[in-house]
Amino acid sequence: MIDQKSKKAVILLSGGLDSTTVLAIARAADYECYCLSFRYGQKQSVELERADHIARKMGAAKHLVLGLDLDRIGGSALTTSQVVPKDRDMEEEHNQIPNTYVPARNMIFLCHAVAWAEVLGATDIFIGVNAVDYSGYPDCRPEFINAFATMAMLGTRTGVEDNDPLTIHTPLIQLSKKEIIKKGLALGVDFSLTHSCYDPVNDLACGHCDACLLRLKGFAEAGIPDPADYNK
Repeated sequence: MIDQKSKKAVILLSGGLDSTTVLAIARAADYECYCLSFRYGQKQSVELERADHIARKMGAAKHLVLGLDLDRIGGSALTTSQVVPKDRDMEEEHNQIPNTYVPARNMIFLCHAVAWAEVLGATDIFIGVNAVDYSGYPDCRPEFINAFATMAMLGTRTGVEDNDPLTIHTPLIQLSKKEIIKKGLALGVDFSLTHSCYDPVNDLACGHCDACLLRLKGFAEAGIPDPADYNK
């Protein structure tokens, strides 16, 4: 059960399946949701269009989109001309970090979420990281989230002066994609609005990148057709 410390919460919203489910979880817990998305130099814009639609449809108090130039740093197939890997062996996913990893992305995103939470007077942040069915990114692990929460308490006025505990909620971190999908459906999430693909073609999911494969696997295991549109 979520220990609610504030009526307001910052929700990191990418427009994908996981973050949309997290938004639904926060709403169900009666939080006033402030959604935060990023135009960080990713090669496709459809995810931000979906995030904006989702935030409005699901009653977010505000949806803020911040601009970051992570493409100028590079180092990822999501922000550079590197080729997004396709049809990787799902059993070997966790053995190496793929080139779709964006250096320190969740760390950077969470820093901005903490800053906005301070301004809003919120002590709760929700993020849809997952350490079960995921691409092997190091910033999706519980160890990282716990360490970041400690750092945020030490480096913010809220943490130092008010001693208000900052809670980073990761309600999906130990769930399989199948379990996430079922949780989202139970909360009324319309997954047709979500976009997960790393390398869309004309805004249609490719069906072959890690994100698509994990999504398709989750829906198949849940016994439910994936409502996303895929490039044929």
